[in-house]
Amino acid sequence: MRVAIAEDLYLLREGLVHLLRAHGLDVVAAVETGPELLKALTGDPPDVAIVDVRLPPTFTDEGLQAALEARRRVPGLPVLVLSQHVEQLYARELLADGSGSVGYLLKDRVFDAAQFVDALRRVAGGGTAMDPEVIAKLLASNARSAPLGRLTAREREVLALMAEGRSNAAIAQRLFLSESAVGKHTASIFAKFDLAPSDDDNRRVLAVLAYLNAQP
Repeated sequence: MRVAIAEDLYLLREGLVHLLRAHGLDVVAAVETGPELLKALTGDPPDVAIVDVRLPPTFTDEGLQAALEARRRVPGLPVLVLSQHVEQLYARELLADGSGSVGYLLKDRVFDAAQFVDALRRVAGGGTAMDPEVIAKLLASNARSAPLGRLTAREREVLALMAEGRSNAAIAQRLFLSESAVGKHTASIFAKFDLAPSDDDNRRVLAVLAYLNAQP
């Protein structure tokens, strides 16, 4: 899997390079500015990009804007944001096109290399990987929005864990439910989101995107 990295802090950038290579991934670019990132993502698109939101020279939103522009030029380009803070507006922009292949993790909440690489692979494969704190911030203003308002409290719990990228088995273990009960909840979620029967993984991604990107 070919990976591009955009991170302005040298030690963190080089640390990511060594970590990914140790897990058998091919780091094809490691840059520190927005323009360098855009060039790396559109010249010969990688399989997935790891992007910090704030990059030189202004340290505002260069990283995310470069990633958004790259996804406009290369639709569906997988992007995993790795940031110090939850930037709600930026996260919503990334989710807005509804195509999946997005993740948003917080730097100080990544504690396990294998789990990080797993999240990266999940995003590269078209799924999502969202930190629970990011999910909570995104949903804080959406409690009454439709179709979210039709979900039960338990369905919200199941969908939040789906957004983290957890399987039905992992959700069952986390919520102390049977796997069949989780399956019934996910089927109900799909129905309330009007998601027609199709590939289950695809419906999970669509449900998560609808959940995270709903407007109040």
